[in-house]
Amino acid sequence: VQLQASGGGLVQAGGSLRLSCAASGRTFSTYDMGWFRQAPGKEREFVVAIGWSGGVTIYADSVKGRFTISRDNAKNTVYLQMNSLDSEDTAVYYCAAKSRAYGSRWLNSEEKYGYWGQGTQVTVSS
Repeated sequence: VQLQASGGGLVQAGGSLRLSCAASGRTFSTYDMGWFRQAPGKEREFVVAIGWSGGVTIYADSVKGRFTISRDNAKNTVYLQMNSLDSEDTAVYYCAAKSRAYGSRWLNSEEKYGYWGQGTQVTVSS
């Protein structure tokens, strides 16, 4: 599967952005999807993930209540709605896919994700 992330940009603190990740192929529903991010000088970290059917989601504590992940299997797309953004959210955001065969307990496990998009920059100005 090939992934194309979009929707990043520059936003003021307190603002919102919606990221999208479009997947190629006809097997999108066989993948769990995740968003990860990497801030300058830091390691890539888990942000949020959603199971193949959309029924299971898991969020990093730092984004709970502010970010919402969703997916539309008919459109082969996963979304990340980001609200109440602050400077700590500044990073390159990557979408990733992993086989649903691993099960939902590995949703936040970066090493299980075998497919990655190119990343989209999110910059939050204070």
